[in-house]
Amino acid sequence: MSGPDLSIAGLQRAIEATFLARDRRRGVAATYLWFAEEVGELARAIRRGERENLVEEFGDVLAWLSSLASLCDVDLAAAAAPYAKACPACSRSPCACPEPTRLTAPDGGAPVR
Repeated sequence: MSGPDLSIAGLQRAIEATFLARDRRRGVAATYLWFAEEVGELARAIRRGERENLVEEFGDVLAWLSSLASLCDVDLAAAAAPYAKACPACSRSPCACPEPTRLTAPDGGAPVR
């Protein structure tokens, strides 16, 4: 007997089976707010170095991201595919893109204020 399918696609299917009907009733905007709240809780756990809480919060963020992707009809495995072999921007692994500074946008554009 094997365990659950923990691939990205398998996880998304499991989250859909468990939560999609409820998430549809809640809607994209409210589901996004739940996702954002979980990201905030993850940030707090990282800042505080709470190892046990980190595992829980990473799981929560992943589950809410999966729910949000399903509501938006996005296949997370397909969305992640460009990152599986190399950096999608420079096509290298490890990434050879110039590292942005805190004052520049990640895409190298206008400074972030």
